Order: sequence, then structure tokens, then C-alpha cells
Amino acid sequence: MNAPATPQDLEAARLLLSRLGVDPADLVPGVRIDDDVLPDQRPMPTIREWIPVVAGLVSPSTAASYGSYWNKAEAKWGDRRMDTIIASEIKTMAETVRSTARVRRNSRGGRNAAENFIAAMRCLYKHLVNDGRLDERRNPAMRVTKPSRNASTRRALAGNRLAELNDVVASTGDDPELDSLICRLHEESACRRGGALALRPRDLDRRQCTVLLREKGETERWQPVSPTLMRHLIAHDEERGSGDPQGKLLRYSSGKPITSRRYDYIFGRVQNELEWARALQVSAHWLRHTTLTWVERNFGMGVARAYAGHSESGSDLTTTSYVKADISEVAEALAALTGEPHPLAPARTARAEVE
Repeated sequence: MNAPATPQDLEAARLLLSRLGVDPADLVPGVRIDDDVLPDQRPMPTIREWIPVVAGLVSPSTAASYGSYWNKAEAKWGDRRMDTIIASEIKTMAETVRSTARVRRNSRGGRNAAENFIAAMRCLYKHLVNDGRLDERRNPAMRVTKPSRNASTRRALAGNRLAELNDVVASTGDDPELDSLICRLHEESACRRGGALALRPRDLDRRQCTVLLREKGETERWQPVSPTLMRHLIAHDEERGSGDPQGKLLRYSSGKPITSRRYDYIFGRVQNELEWARALQVSAHWLRHTTLTWVERNFGMGVARAYAGHSESGSDLTTTSYVKADISEVAEALAALTGEPHPLAPARTARAEVE
């Protein structure tokens, strides 16, 4: 078994490699092809070197979400090569992140912080694997189990409580007109906060009464809104807009675009004024939850999924493929919700159009 290969053995090996289309030089580690090192021979980056690379590959929102967790990883392992960090170290660091997470009224013991840290590490290693610098089987982040999620505490708001919330928004604060418009947008479209912040004047289709929502996962969808809301959105742009159809739609009276801080201000007021809202930690997402629950109860899961802009994927894909809803059914649900006819709703509802 240890005897040196004979000339006949070498010739047989050469013949086999030739038939397989393999160059013997390809089997030698570290060889160069066209003056480039083979991908698996490229230097392994350190955490500090790799984070800015990945930050440039993902969307700005993803980079912002993971940024604080990448900073923690860099502070811990900055000069370590990516392939020297093991799963137990990531798990230990996730537990540290959990135990040191900022305590808020709606905190869940740092569980979400630990989950987000593991997701941030998986993002770094996923791109390392995609680049061919690391074998997927050696990916330490995938060997760390994320904490199981607690059930959401959000639920649909009763009609009287939703009315109380809207009364507070419309009667307090330094710009109730803006805040009422924001809440009405969320209540009608069930959009996420990012979708509202990303709205531009060019995203308003006044003829069909729809708005283009660009939300997480780089998804886009046209969402019906009532003729009344469309008129107020157009008037808001005419009064406060910059004249740039690509600019931000929602703006302060000064003309400056709003940011996520406006939501903190709105729902901080709501929680200060309403004891039940403070106890529940009500936020803009509760409005989305309220609208989608109403749609599901009255029009079924298929329409609710379309209304929410949920992707057609997941464990229930087989079932939901039979109950998909189109934009006309979403418009019909909106018309029933607002009591206003909509241009895209079926013929049994009177057609309306923004003048």
C-alpha cells in the first residue's frame, strides 16, 4: 500500500484526469489561475475587516439594524480571523448581550437582543460563505440556536380605544394635523412605519387611489387608500413638499422630512394621556394589527395576507396558494372599513375618483 507509484500508475492517473477534464495543476493548493489566487486560498478577513464589506452589501436598513451588534462583535473579536471564532463563543456573547440589554417597559429579558445578535453574526458568515472563503459546514453562526420567541402581546384595539387614541393625536402636540394624517395612513393601509417614512409624492396614484409602499425586504406593493385620505396626502405635499417628486412626502410644517422620532413623539403622548395605552406600550404597529385583524375577521385570511403585503411563502404556502387575493379585493375591504367607495373595488360599490 505504501509502495511508490509506477510509471503505469501515473499514466493511468493522467488518463483518468484527462477524461474528467481536470488539470493536474488544479489539485495543487495555492496555484494561480490567470494571476489570481483561487477563491478558497484568499486571505481570511478579520471581524474588523469584514464588517464594512458586508455593510456595503446589505440594504441600509439591514446595516442600521445590525450595526450595534456588529460593533459589539468588533469590540470583542476585532482582530480575530473569521474562521477562528467558534460557536460556543458566539453563544456566550449572545448571552452577554441578553443580560446587558437595555431594560424597557416592554422588555422580554433581552431575548430579542440575543436573537438579533445571532442574526447579525449569521449575516456576516453568510456572505463569507457566499464568497467561497468558508465552507458552509464550518459556519459557526449556524450552529448557534436562536432563542425561541415569546408570543406577541399585541392585539387589535377595540373601536372605542382606537377612537380615544385618535382623539389624543388630533388634540395634542405641536402638529396634530401631521400626526392625524400619519395615523390615518396606518389605519387605512396597515403599512409598516418604514413604508410610511419612505413614501414619495410620485408614489401617489390619485386616479386609482393607491400608494406605493416600499417596506422591509425591499418589497413593493400598490396599496389602496380612501379618496379622502388621498386628497389629504396630496394637499399635504402641496403645502409642505419641496416640489421634488422623489423627495419624502411626510414633512413638518418647516418642510423638513419626518423621521422615526416623530413616532416616538406621537405615541409617547398617547401613552402619557391614556393609562391603558401606557400599560400596553401601544405603538404604530398596533394600528396595523388592528386593521389586519378586522380585515381577516370580515374578509378572510387570503384578503388579510394581501392587505398586509405578506409574502407568499412559509409553511402554509400550499394552502394560501388557493386563497390569494388581488388588489380589487383589498380595495373592497378598504371600502367597507372606511365607508367610502373605491375606484378599484368591485362594481357593486360605487366608483369614486379624486378630483
